[in-house]
Amino acid sequence: MATTGAGVDRKREGKAGGLLTVRGLTKIFGTLKACDGIDLSIGRGEIHALLGENGAGKSTFVKMLFGALEPASGEILWKGERVSISSPGAARHLGIGMVFQHFSLFEALTAAENIMLSLDEKTPILKIAERARELSKAYGLPLDPFAHVGDLSVGERQRIEIIRCLLQKPDLIILDEPTSVLTPQEADKLFETLETLRDEGKSILYISHRLEEVKRLCDRATVLRHGKVVAHCDPRKETATSLARMMVGDEVQAVKRAAGGSGGEVLLEVAGLARPAANPFAVPLRDIRLAVRSGEVLGIAGVAGNGQGELFEALSGEVLQESAASLRIRGKDAGRLSISGRRLLGAAFVPEERLGHGAVPQMRLSENLLLSRHVTDGRALVGPLWTVRGGALAKAAARIAAAMDVRKGGDDPEAAALSGGNLQKFIIGRELDRQPSVLVVNQPTWGVDAGAAARIRQALIDLARSGSAVLVISQDLDELFEISDAIAVMHDGRLSAPLPIAEATFEKIGLLMGGAEPGHHAGAPLETA
Repeated sequence: MATTGAGVDRKREGKAGGLLTVRGLTKIFGTLKACDGIDLSIGRGEIHALLGENGAGKSTFVKMLFGALEPASGEILWKGERVSISSPGAARHLGIGMVFQHFSLFEALTAAENIMLSLDEKTPILKIAERARELSKAYGLPLDPFAHVGDLSVGERQRIEIIRCLLQKPDLIILDEPTSVLTPQEADKLFETLETLRDEGKSILYISHRLEEVKRLCDRATVLRHGKVVAHCDPRKETATSLARMMVGDEVQAVKRAAGGSGGEVLLEVAGLARPAANPFAVPLRDIRLAVRSGEVLGIAGVAGNGQGELFEALSGEVLQESAASLRIRGKDAGRLSISGRRLLGAAFVPEERLGHGAVPQMRLSENLLLSRHVTDGRALVGPLWTVRGGALAKAAARIAAAMDVRKGGDDPEAAALSGGNLQKFIIGRELDRQPSVLVVNQPTWGVDAGAAARIRQALIDLARSGSAVLVISQDLDELFEISDAIAVMHDGRLSAPLPIAEATFEKIGLLMGGAEPGHHAGAPLETA
């Protein structure tokens, strides 16, 4: 077998047909076949969807295409030649680019420096920054090339990944949930760009759980279930329901949202919350006001990087407020309370980043449960002299996994061993299991498949209807319209007045996300004594 540059082994395989052909690709982890004999082909100038539940094998499959994992068996043909892709650098040398759902960026470096590391040619950093800025403007993805990644939100980091990939001018672009942090208008612009790339002969492997956009954008689709191909189809001839049925093997339960109560007790109240920018790239919060009542789901929309992360930190207690009265939980001043202090008032919190923020990757699920529940559960989980009640902890973790249908390879695996969607179900289930009076959740179903998303959304609605106050921060407008009783919008550190769901439209919310009508407040000011 001959070797041709950058660690790519090639063997001539007949006439050049499509751009990419995969035959019998298999990957085994221990006793688990994550990918089991996958066959797939992508033509030149095609947008091809890869669909499946979390844990279906999509991430494992594309990592093999990108050289991050080595197949156990099977073959990859690139432009009619058999190739062995030994590394991401080899994949890029071939002409394969990828935007991962979980980003591969160095936090201590700037956006431009991260982009430079992925480019083969030696280009001055100022030139890279100029090209990145031009590309970001063309795609409607605002980006400061000199911002440090550690200071950026998840959405802003994804913009770096997309721009970095496109700057490499690949023949095949693998996109994993690319619209999860875009407004409808920005998503439309991205679709136009992808269609232009297709018309120019570029190919795209498109992974998304948003089935309506798959129907709109993609020419063909391959559906995985439990590591195997279960269907190839033209998504334009399918319905979102039929695509979801292929993915899960059964009907996906529709989310049911009964009318929420508007006259319940205010359980979460914020008035005059302001916070200066923590660093040159952060967003200051400007006079935030909101009120969430018992029985209500308040949704907060907004393009990533407009203060949602700063708002979550203020609500959760990761950052304390100057005034204790600027935040009230169940009628009690909580602005100066720690996370544990707020939890003891009946509040619960789910951050947007699963690994590293919501859970410690190398710790087991039961250990992650203990980290968040040792204060509120007290003697149920912790005995004398801080001895851990292992049996009770294992029972609680198993109860949460069963309630949220968390699929895992062992009784108590490390958090990093779970797929993104299954870890998200566990983290949300960990908080729901307490039946909190107030739940604040940031991006509850980011990168989660249709079945898991429906389960999570229904659980949030059910918690609210049981009498709790639920605040959901999300960039997924479909999600917010499905579960919210009212929607407010974050833009440039300000929160708009909430629109009752009966009055809200995608156009109205999208315009607010783009900066129209800033400065209105969600909820009335607190009464002063």
